[in-house]
Amino acid sequence: MFNNKILTIEELRTLYGQPGKVSLQKQRAELDQNSQAFIALSPFVLLSTSGSDGRCDVSPKGDKPGFVKVLDEKHLIIPDRPGNNRLDSLTNLIENPNVGLLFLIPGRGDTLRVNGNAWIITDKELLESLSAEGKPPKTAIGVEASEVYLHCPKAFMRSGLWEPDSWAIGDKLPTMCEMLWDQLPEKPEGVNGLAEYEAAMQERLAKTLY
Repeated sequence: MFNNKILTIEELRTLYGQPGKVSLQKQRAELDQNSQAFIALSPFVLLSTSGSDGRCDVSPKGDKPGFVKVLDEKHLIIPDRPGNNRLDSLTNLIENPNVGLLFLIPGRGDTLRVNGNAWIITDKELLESLSAEGKPPKTAIGVEASEVYLHCPKAFMRSGLWEPDSWAIGDKLPTMCEMLWDQLPEKPEGVNGLAEYEAAMQERLAKTLY
């Protein structure tokens, strides 16, 4: 399907050139005070993992700013709040500890990237420190940082992601419930139609945030 592929690093660099000096110098091996401040104000992080077979996964993690705790200059910990129990990220971590994190702050175009190794943590004291609404998570993801750097805002500038005028999609896209209703080969038992399914989902979401 795709022709004229780039298959070597040499071809890639010939086309793009070399990175600028600042792009290389900004990378750190630890979480400095600015990185820690960024994480403390971030309510949202994307967690990238891959399994032993190379299958990749990116999972959103979000809560009130500061939900990710920095323990020291090398380590941070992310609570695993209730989800759908697919456990794609956690399964990958058992097979491959390499992770990539992308921290966002609403309204800011720059993001913070943290790469390193991660493990599934069950330490009771740490989990208690990550409690929300009086409930500690079942597990947390502990990360040892090896690469830390800010990413420039060009993607946000081009997309207008934080510009309210770009948010309205109207009826251009079905709701999540409408799409799931179309996709599911077997409809949920005891649910009579789409409206009932959507109402049940909203009720379940409200009850299982923590």
